[in-house]
Amino acid sequence: MLAKIFTGSTIGVDAYLVEVEVDIAKGLPYFSTVGLPDSSVKESKDRVRSAVKNSGYTFPAKKITVNLAPAHIKKEGTTFDLPVAVGILMAEGFIKAESLEGYLIVGELSLDGRVRPVRGALSIAELARSLGKKLILPVENGEEAALVEGAEVYAVETLSGLVEFVNGDGDIEPTVVDLGSYFKYEGASADMSEVKGQAHVKRALEVAAAGGHNLLMIGPPGSGKTMLARRIPTILPDMTAQEAIETTKVHSVAGMLAAGRALVTQRPFRSPHHTISDAGLIGGGRSPRPGEVSLAHNGVLFLDELPEFKKNVLEVLRQPMEDRSVVIARAAVSVAYPAGFMLVGAMNPCPCGFLGDFVKECRCTPMQVNQYRAKLSGPLLDRIDIHLDVPSVRFKEIAGDKEQETSEDVKKRVDAARRVQSERYSGTGVASNSGLSARMVKKYCGVDQAGGRLLETAVERLGLSVRAYTRILKVARTIADLEGVEMITTGHLSEAIQYRTLDRQFS
Repeated sequence: MLAKIFTGSTIGVDAYLVEVEVDIAKGLPYFSTVGLPDSSVKESKDRVRSAVKNSGYTFPAKKITVNLAPAHIKKEGTTFDLPVAVGILMAEGFIKAESLEGYLIVGELSLDGRVRPVRGALSIAELARSLGKKLILPVENGEEAALVEGAEVYAVETLSGLVEFVNGDGDIEPTVVDLGSYFKYEGASADMSEVKGQAHVKRALEVAAAGGHNLLMIGPPGSGKTMLARRIPTILPDMTAQEAIETTKVHSVAGMLAAGRALVTQRPFRSPHHTISDAGLIGGGRSPRPGEVSLAHNGVLFLDELPEFKKNVLEVLRQPMEDRSVVIARAAVSVAYPAGFMLVGAMNPCPCGFLGDFVKECRCTPMQVNQYRAKLSGPLLDRIDIHLDVPSVRFKEIAGDKEQETSEDVKKRVDAARRVQSERYSGTGVASNSGLSARMVKKYCGVDQAGGRLLETAVERLGLSVRAYTRILKVARTIADLEGVEMITTGHLSEAIQYRTLDRQFS
């Protein structure tokens, strides 16, 4: 007898429909899965057999053939366990075929018949909604899937519970969640007020957060670079519902959603070690998975000790920083992941770390300093809007009791600047000044005659590239937005130019 069940799987962060066909025929006991399955899918036959038996049903001692269509797409993961088991029970008459019309089923099975959570539930729920189908999936994924407005989600705990439900012998209420309840402020574990001194660095961080600009901090060990970087998420604007859904989809397909947390509502802060590979940073592998740049989507990617990263790893950042997405091409499939992150880097000024320090003397030769900084290519530095010096903090600032601004105070100004940008770029697809195209820079970042002369002098003396020139204009636009003015003045341009530390030093 033939049974057909609909399920879903993911490619990148998007889901696609899979039709599971189960045919049971007379013959020697044999279980075959076709339709380009990987090893994890092929192994499902053992899980399915034990789950069916331990749920109180008779597993057929016949020839079983399972086809996963479309057959040209490679099937991966454990999401097919539950639909295959349901297809076998339907073919054996334990489930009426008409009772599953209009349903899409996903889930992994344990040997005792319990239904385990799967990756990509949010994307599969969006697929079910677009097809007008109801979704049956594990209890642990219920809230995540129910976040999709308009999706009808039923969460099951066991295979036998699913059979009772579809046969009308059991009752399961649709899972309903309140999206707004996930955005309750839980308080920040770190605060900008904990950082002593470094007023000009805090100002630069405020500008970077207000415009979504990439940032590089250069300073000796112990100057507070890492401490400052870890507090950037506390001054960034709150995530919108759309941003939270986008970020959650990436974390879901990567299997990195925290237990009991169906929605990512805090901006991600990813800080990979400098030994990371290019595939770990950008994404990839034999079965492509999102990398750190995608896991940092709508948040911060912090690279500490930037020159210690392999040069080829850093260079692969250039395209995602421009396009805000990553495309991983393989022979059989091409996968796209979002990568709209804010890059924050930190580095020492020289190998020993004390070049220009007022406390310790640098012992590096000019050649050593040049070789150290040459690990960062010009094209990569051009894509970083702000790079500034972070000097050591003096004792009177450490021991002083001067009250420091809190993250909440800074965030209010950042939020106000972002609101201005949101209104200005409404309908353009651009969220902040950092995302302006060349045409939009010309339209929204105009300067007066005095500002033009200042920029001309800076370009000629510092030897700035066209990309660095446009980034100065973007940063100046953000500084003007923080002040609540529309016209970019020479004061705004001067501050933006001073945030090109490495350009000044290498000119």
